[in-house]
Amino acid sequence: MRFLRQSLFGVFLAGLTLALLVYAGQLVMSAIQTRLGAEPQTPPARERVFAVNLQTATLDRVTPILQAYGAVQSRRTLELRAAVGGRVIELADAFEEGGAVREGQVLLRIDPADMQSALDRAESDLMDAGFEARDAERGLELARDELAAAEDQAELQARAAARQADLQERGVGSAALVESADLAASAARQAVLSRRQAVAQAEARVDQAETRLARARIALDEARRQLEETTLTAGFDGTLSEVRLVEGRLVSPNEQLAMLIDPDALEVAFRVSTAQYARLLDDSGRLIAAPVTITLDAAGAELTATGTISRASAATGEGQSGRLIFARLEDARGFKPGDFVTVAVEEPPLDNVARLPASSYDAASGTVLVLAGEDRLRALEVTLLRRQGDEVLLAGPGLAGQEVVIGRTPLLGEGIRVRPLRDEAALGGEQAMLELTEDRRAELVALVQGDPAMQDDAKARLLAQLDAARVPVALVRRIENRRGG
Repeated sequence: MRFLRQSLFGVFLAGLTLALLVYAGQLVMSAIQTRLGAEPQTPPARERVFAVNLQTATLDRVTPILQAYGAVQSRRTLELRAAVGGRVIELADAFEEGGAVREGQVLLRIDPADMQSALDRAESDLMDAGFEARDAERGLELARDELAAAEDQAELQARAAARQADLQERGVGSAALVESADLAASAARQAVLSRRQAVAQAEARVDQAETRLARARIALDEARRQLEETTLTAGFDGTLSEVRLVEGRLVSPNEQLAMLIDPDALEVAFRVSTAQYARLLDDSGRLIAAPVTITLDAAGAELTATGTISRASAATGEGQSGRLIFARLEDARGFKPGDFVTVAVEEPPLDNVARLPASSYDAASGTVLVLAGEDRLRALEVTLLRRQGDEVLLAGPGLAGQEVVIGRTPLLGEGIRVRPLRDEAALGGEQAMLELTEDRRAELVALVQGDPAMQDDAKARLLAQLDAARVPVALVRRIENRRGG
């Protein structure tokens, strides 16, 4: 009986188990059919909200700065050349590269032996010309005296011929005597002509002697000048450059020996575009004397100097564009001709202009994004006046007082809803610090802890920074951007 009872109980359990399995199978099949027949359900779309930095646009009077590059040069540069050839017998101690010299200082002397000989010969020629001139004067005086004597003799012969002719008319004289007297008078007149010719020749000799004397004086002056040119002196206070000379060397005429540069008369030459040049003209079309600041970055130690625009080039130049402008420098200590410098020119000031970061302006559309109602963005048309490095100067109706997006990205556009970050804009950029509220701090901590892609050491470092009283704005931006809102 016990065996029968246990067998029946086992059969009961097996039937019950089979019934449960069949019921479970029916449930699974029903669930699968319901799943396959049901329509797919999608979660409701959620609008994405971006965090943006804002800056309030304030209109003010702004002086634009024109940036250019130029080279420093001296307004007075003199080439020192040898006027005569010869051997250099004396050099000044300062006649070297970078040597400072004073006006009138003797820089070098060339052997004056040949020039002194030429001067002595010129003096001798002048003495000979003087002697010749005096001899010609004496000869002229003698020729004039002889002419006077010949004229007196001709007058006496003429009176004698007239007397013989008168005696012949009275029947006392003879024709032979009259003829002899006429011949003597004619010979006397011929002698007068000869003496006149001699006087003319003497006068010509005097003129030639004066010409020779003048030439001798010119030759003497030239010899003296050449002798003086054997000594080279400094024309003004300056510094020597490109020195190519040593004592004892032979130099040829007109050979360049060095360059004399005035270090106190410096100017900067820089080239600007035609549009930039037009902004530096006044109403009459003349170049304004705009203030200029030059900067030379010398291995971290910046040298600066100020000046004013003085003139512009007369022509553009072959193969060039724009305009070449010159500005005189004042107290340019440390600068040397040839330095390549950065030039900052103060343009005429502009009124009612907003200064904003360059990242806020869209050059393609000429607009900026401003915050409108319900924290949505709106595009505002503006006019770009200048670009000043990482900033732009903008003007336009309705720009004053608007909160402008300063970190514009391709994801932002008109109508996009944003979360304004005015704290960062007020504090001023990536290096600013921000005081967080407890709710916002808790939200940021939750974002860091719930980020599965972040490593544990990075999470610990960020949580430690979030525990501080003031948190970097850049850190807050990175955490919120990782969330996508």
